[in-house]
Amino acid sequence: MLLYFLGMFGIAAFAVTGVISSGKKDMDIISVVFLGMVTSLGGGTIRDTMLSVETVYWVKDTSYFWVAFLSSVLAFFTVRFIDDKKKVFDYADSFGLALFTVVATEKVLNLGFAPTIAITMGIITGVAGGIIRDVLSHRPPLVLGREFYATPALLGAVLLVLLEKNIPFHEFNSIYAVALVFILRVFAIHKDLYYPSWLLYKKR
Repeated sequence: MLLYFLGMFGIAAFAVTGVISSGKKDMDIISVVFLGMVTSLGGGTIRDTMLSVETVYWVKDTSYFWVAFLSSVLAFFTVRFIDDKKKVFDYADSFGLALFTVVATEKVLNLGFAPTIAITMGIITGVAGGIIRDVLSHRPPLVLGREFYATPALLGAVLLVLLEKNIPFHEFNSIYAVALVFILRVFAIHKDLYYPSWLLYKKR
């Protein structure tokens, strides 16, 4: 049940980032809601497609669809009254990244896949929605920048796998992993943490 609600919160958070991201493009409500829904549902859709899951999660349980839709509509009418939209975007994106990564990792583990597959699918699910959002709204994808973005997702997914392996019956394993991803991402935003130059590929 905890996993289910975390997934819902993740969808709502990413829907908000999609709506905020579209704000500078003067899109109409249909386009904005579509972008919010694609952002929030895209990562999990890619995951389920890659794993050949019989029915994509939001088709099987339409509650995910409606949460994405209603969150996008609500965000469309409310974010315009928020002064610091960038801060809301950063926190919502960090929250969504953390939730989607951990929920996906645990879901794939529960489906019986190997830990390496679970970690990989967790990262893909966490970052894919943001990539779709950034590409459609003509923003540089966050995951392709110098900031810590995919790394917190990787560490959170690894932590969850380790916790599930060593203390599988602990009910707060997913919470610990979500907290790690979120804290690392927020810390990277506020402290301007970047990868060292020797880890970056630079064209000469």
